Amino acid sequence: MIFTIEEINRSGTLLPNTTVGYKILDDCASSTTATQAALTLVNGRQEMISANDCKGLPNVLAIIGGGGSSQSIALSRTIGRFKMPLISYFSTCACLSNRQEHPAFYRTIPSDYYQSKLLAQLIKKFGWTWIGTVRSNNDYGIFGMEAFLEDIQKLGICVAFSVSFSRTDPKEKVTEIVQVIKRSTTKVVVAFSAGREMRILLREIVRQNVSGIQWIGSEAWVTGEPLAPEESTEFLTGTIGPAIHTAEVIGLREFLLQVHPSTVSDNTFATEFWETTFKCTLLPESELKSNADPENPQCSGDESLHGVNNAYSDFTMDGSSYNVYKAVYVFAHAVHDMLACEEGKGPFTNGTCAHISTYEPWQLLHYMQSVNFTTTSGENVYFESSGDPVAIYDLMNWQVNKNGLPEIVNIGYYDASASSGQPIVLNEEAIVWNGGKSKVPRAICSESCLPGTHKVYRKGQPVCCFDCTQCADGEISNTTDALDCVKCPPGYWPNSNRDKCFPKEIEFLSFDETLGIVLVALALGGICGNIAIVGVFLQFKDTPIVKANNSELSFLLLFALTLCFLCSLTFIGEPSVWSCMLQRVSFGITFVLCISCVLTKTILVLMAFKATLPNNNVMKWFGPTQQRFGVFGLTFIQGFICIIWLSIAPPFPMKNTSYYREIIILECHVGSTIAFYCVSGYIAVLSCVCFILAFLARKLPDNFNEAQCITFSMLVFCVVWIAFIPAYVSSPGKYTVAVEVFAILASSFALLLCIFVPKCTIILLKPETNTRKHVMSKMTS
Repeated sequence: MIFTIEEINRSGTLLPNTTVGYKILDDCASSTTATQAALTLVNGRQEMISANDCKGLPNVLAIIGGGGSSQSIALSRTIGRFKMPLISYFSTCACLSNRQEHPAFYRTIPSDYYQSKLLAQLIKKFGWTWIGTVRSNNDYGIFGMEAFLEDIQKLGICVAFSVSFSRTDPKEKVTEIVQVIKRSTTKVVVAFSAGREMRILLREIVRQNVSGIQWIGSEAWVTGEPLAPEESTEFLTGTIGPAIHTAEVIGLREFLLQVHPSTVSDNTFATEFWETTFKCTLLPESELKSNADPENPQCSGDESLHGVNNAYSDFTMDGSSYNVYKAVYVFAHAVHDMLACEEGKGPFTNGTCAHISTYEPWQLLHYMQSVNFTTTSGENVYFESSGDPVAIYDLMNWQVNKNGLPEIVNIGYYDASASSGQPIVLNEEAIVWNGGKSKVPRAICSESCLPGTHKVYRKGQPVCCFDCTQCADGEISNTTDALDCVKCPPGYWPNSNRDKCFPKEIEFLSFDETLGIVLVALALGGICGNIAIVGVFLQFKDTPIVKANNSELSFLLLFALTLCFLCSLTFIGEPSVWSCMLQRVSFGITFVLCISCVLTKTILVLMAFKATLPNNNVMKWFGPTQQRFGVFGLTFIQGFICIIWLSIAPPFPMKNTSYYREIIILECHVGSTIAFYCVSGYIAVLSCVCFILAFLARKLPDNFNEAQCITFSMLVFCVVWIAFIPAYVSSPGKYTVAVEVFAILASSFALLLCIFVPKCTIILLKPETNTRKHVMSKMTS
């Protein structure tokens, strides 16, 4: 401060013809002492005075201080009422930015509001979500940690433990805090503490030998020397934290080397420094005899600072000293602007200006707010509306040099005014972590949930502690640490990892697959068999066996069976509106046509037997015309039901997603359930009636009794469709359709083989029995 004031007084442009004076008092890191010192400076007296004596102009124009947030808060609340400008170089509490409570407070050190943001962004940048926090129990630690916790909460970072202590706390409390750090599952600890408190904590860390802690420090201690060099190497290597931005000040080195008690005899600080540095005393000889100390002889006066090797000899200006430098210049520029005011153009009432002999403190405040200048190092200094400067920090990292001693290395910087939106510039490759490692340590409560899973928070624990659960069926998550899974769109299904949705597989009974080919081959085989039998019957249409079994009904039945085989093909292939309607209607009508023909043939067998009895001419009521009308009438009823079915609620194609969640089954919905049951029930009734009649006629005493063939064919027919019901219900997907097609083919083959193969066997293999005599003869007992 003295160097800066003397530099200003030598300047010909800043405050010309004006000399800046100063008075330095020590606040002893005490709010009470700081308040007493401030009142002394303001009133010009060495003792406390009453409020009634606070009259007249202040003894000083502004106060530079205090050295800590607690002291500055006390000063601001005391002298701030008089609107005396207070410029602090080391008070960082964000609470001091409140203009309502601290209207006259300014500072050249950034607010902890920015430091808290910087620390939170560093934690986020390194991927840590599970950290511990330690703070000193004063205004600096309380408000700084409060802002930091608010920031990390927004970033989703959790706190494993949060402890605080004061340097006046008993040793047991500090010991317990170290035990908490030792037991914790995280090894990343953020310490928002003043230097003195941190020194106490770290000494206990050393005593309990708690190594492996990755410290993230605040600027108050991270560039200090809280431990001996050998202890710092073991316990503080890897420590990262912000430091107040520094700059070289030209002329400071020469000024410091010229310091001598003889040139500053009234400076008690210089005297104390000199005696401590050279371990001698500056007392006069008369006083030295009565206060003889063999270890501290009288100073010779030839001592030189050029050979000193201590903290004083490091002429690199630290952050707090540089802030003092800027604070003095802020005051000087504010007074300079105030004195440069022209009457009639001033900022006060009627364009008036403030005068140094009569000014009020609030008038200097006006110029303080508008200060804007550039230092000799090229830094632009100005204040925001809150009295805070633009936040700029250097980022420091504790490393070990070649000599095995701790070394604090600059690894980047933080600029809150960065236009790029990226305030942190960091050389991550240059960072050395705890234990001398080059890999970023891990600090998480739970491993990240991979895509395909989602978080399930543990009850009673922070949000960073969770379990990863696989997404439910039909849901995916395609991001890491997803909170919830999302359902796939309709028609889509997750892959095996459940991180992507793919279109569901479409399934239907296709002509291209093996099952479809086999069923088509069976249908074509049935059709070919029909054609072959028709050819045999046409070739031998005049033989007794063909005539005796009503060749017209036989040809009609063969035609109906051909339609049945063709009908099965409509069930194969991708369902469409027309195919769905065609398969149901064709199935219903063709099978009724078949059963009608078989039923008519069965009735003819019964009627033929009745006609052989004396005085019975029943056959005249069941001639060819009546047979045709019977078949037509029974088939017409089924056709009429089908027309109503198609008119009201016809079958339609649908996508069945209920059976397989990952497969879409294309199938035909029956539309009207009632109509479906009517069509099916009608076939069942005709089949039962036909079976019963054939069963009754099976033992008629003819050599060739067709009722036996019909009975057996209807028995197989009924067994097939009875077995079809449970098989249909239990078959999945396309196999449901395959079962139905197989039932159609099996029942058609039953009618074809049981009714016509015996006739063809006689025609082709036993022609000697294909005579009228043999057909008309009775069976012998």
